[in-house]
Amino acid sequence: MAHVEHQDTAAQAPVVPGRLPLLGHALQLWREPIAFLESLREHGGIVRIDIGTWPVHVLTEPDHVHAVLVQQAQQFGRGRIFDRLRPMFGNGIVTTDGEFHRKQRRMMQPAFHRHHIAEYAEVMCRQAEEMVTSWTAGREVSMVTEARRYALSSVAEMIFSGEMSRPAVAEVHRSLPIVLEGMLVRAVMPKFLDGLPIPYNRRFDAAAARLRRIIDQVIEQYGDGRAKGKGGGEGEGAGEADRQDLLSLLLSSVDLETGEGMSAEQVRDEVIAIMFAGTETSATTLSWIFHELGRHPEVEKRLHAEVDAVVGDRPVRPDDLPRLTYANSVFQETLRLHSPLLFTRRALAPLTLGGVAIPEGAELAYSPHALHRDPALFRDPTRFDPDRWHEDADERPHAHRYVPFGAGQHKCIGDSFAVAEILTAVASVASRWRLVPSPGVTVREVPAGIPQPSELPMIPAARR
Repeated sequence: MAHVEHQDTAAQAPVVPGRLPLLGHALQLWREPIAFLESLREHGGIVRIDIGTWPVHVLTEPDHVHAVLVQQAQQFGRGRIFDRLRPMFGNGIVTTDGEFHRKQRRMMQPAFHRHHIAEYAEVMCRQAEEMVTSWTAGREVSMVTEARRYALSSVAEMIFSGEMSRPAVAEVHRSLPIVLEGMLVRAVMPKFLDGLPIPYNRRFDAAAARLRRIIDQVIEQYGDGRAKGKGGGEGEGAGEADRQDLLSLLLSSVDLETGEGMSAEQVRDEVIAIMFAGTETSATTLSWIFHELGRHPEVEKRLHAEVDAVVGDRPVRPDDLPRLTYANSVFQETLRLHSPLLFTRRALAPLTLGGVAIPEGAELAYSPHALHRDPALFRDPTRFDPDRWHEDADERPHAHRYVPFGAGQHKCIGDSFAVAEILTAVASVASRWRLVPSPGVTVREVPAGIPQPSELPMIPAARR
């Protein structure tokens, strides 16, 4: 097991070959980011790459990642990528560290209790039913578009309720896709480029500003529940006092250790983070699930048999989800093959990790995508094999080798929500349709926060 020690006679991390003057490894990372990140394991468990003049220590072994995320997490801060996301996410739990992060997480945790997840699942079932009943047999649909619309609608309805929130939901549909598409570029490009008046920056900044503004307006309408001593029920235009949407829960939340609530600005930051996480991960993973099912008819057949046995010919219900065990294996295997590309951490003090010296302030990075395709960790790693996730499988993957939602104190707070969101859509589609890949289309991985399908046109074929 890797562990963090005090720095003494530790070695320097080997620099990956191919570094260019001034550019470092930026050209390789820009041209073929997925292949480049996967290639790093050939050079060592901890290797150094340079993005321009920015040195980054990349962790290619799960024990080192586990040490940084879990065993010695207090010695590491968020890192540069999260710093670059702060103008969009503000001071939400996505970007913060330390005691402030712990306080925010304590206040948000009740909103993701299994009781509320069950309530949110009712919304998901309704949105999934609307999606699958809108299709026509033989008429091609874009599953990238359909999955994103479903995820956006589910998350927006979970966060907001009532007539006054309709403009906010409409703005989420308009602006969030623009922000999502620009997040990776904004995260890794030099900060001085942010202010250039190029079309990309103008489009991204305008969408981010619209999103923050409309959420601020809705929060103002809900009323500042903390200041009034009630959970958002008395603000002008707030409507019903007993709302149980996520925004009301956040506005009324109180930290039991300090007695403090969240400011309206803090709630806004957390809402944006939840919208991002609940759409980007879920919509992309859903798209890849349907792609993999289209390529593996024997897996699709087993999935259909399970859904027929559990759901039958009625709409999917929340209480169906725990019994969809094979569907869950399909989801886990898809997420293994199509995982987030890169996360960062920052060393808060000089230390030694795996025999390598890490200076104070050094940036560390790890790629779940590359880890999950490592042949030393997963047998036949590029093969789509849901059976590897069965509890009785001899080679079931070890927990800390599989980190699509992160681990430790910064593990995604909404992972249970994402699982429910995805299984609901998969079961709803499978109960009615086979999705046949459109002929002549080659689906490629497009680099993003999670690599996305270049396109995914599919043709619904009725099962009943």
